[in-house]
Amino acid sequence: MRGGERAPEAAGDTLAYAELKAFEGRAAAVAGRGKDPVNASMIRHWCEAMGDAHPAYTGPDQVAPPTMLQAWTMGGLSGHEGRSDAYDALLALLDGAGYTSVVATDCEQEYVRALRPGDSITFDAVIESVSERKTTKLGTGHFVTTRMDVRADGELAGTHRFRILKYAPAKKHGVAGERGSAGRREAVGRRPRPVINRDNAGFWEGVAAHRLLIQRCGDCGVRRFPWLPGCNACGSAEWDTVEASGEGTVYSYVVMHHPPFPAFDPPYAVGLVELAEGVRIVSNVVGVPYDKVRIGMPVRLEFLRVDEELELPVFRALADAASEGGS
Repeated sequence: MRGGERAPEAAGDTLAYAELKAFEGRAAAVAGRGKDPVNASMIRHWCEAMGDAHPAYTGPDQVAPPTMLQAWTMGGLSGHEGRSDAYDALLALLDGAGYTSVVATDCEQEYVRALRPGDSITFDAVIESVSERKTTKLGTGHFVTTRMDVRADGELAGTHRFRILKYAPAKKHGVAGERGSAGRREAVGRRPRPVINRDNAGFWEGVAAHRLLIQRCGDCGVRRFPWLPGCNACGSAEWDTVEASGEGTVYSYVVMHHPPFPAFDPPYAVGLVELAEGVRIVSNVVGVPYDKVRIGMPVRLEFLRVDEELELPVFRALADAASEGGS
């Protein structure tokens, strides 16, 4: 999503890129302060929501999960006083040029030290980059990346990079309601590309070979998914992989109705599938109407080619379960 060709003349064609480029390096937030110190209650809520029972997150030597880094900086509905005029001016400039929609695209975090209950959180943020105009399936716009340095009691604890796309929505073509027609299929277009990085490249190489690979810790043997650079049970950076058998059951699911997106055709079911190997994966449940998916339904892995470049792992309801669901 970060790439893309130059957009045709459209919204924002009067906005010189130099105007946006001038914001790079300017502050996005100055002397921001977390509204609460690091505390056990928030850690507990986070771990319960994530299903993370690592013993490091409880007990007398408790630390916060590293992925909570941004959580301590969030300002809630009332926001933060430290947000800069420069960042507001950049967003206003993009709004004025017609890029009035926004979507978060990705984030990156680097961890320097653990956060512990009682730590007082402060932060500063900078507008790190503003891209040239890009065309995506959502529309034409500019990617804005901010970098936040998070400190605990004045000591650098980590860095959080956050990227958004400010865009003018693409015009939709075709007639609504033409599900299954050639015109509808043309309007749907290509699926978004997965973000592949050094931490998950092996997973996608496995998918290309029709293998669903699960990481296994080289020290404690715990299996994990999605792929991570270190074990969330013992912290070891050593690991190998095991290939999933493909058998699983629907642990939970949602049915997506809204918002509509050019690459998808709602409603459809998205399942949290528990594999026989004990890990869970989010993917589509196919082979059964979306309103017949049920918790506990047995499913089997298959690979779906969605276009000439991309295949994805999906899970097909087994025949017996599908017939029961349709009865």
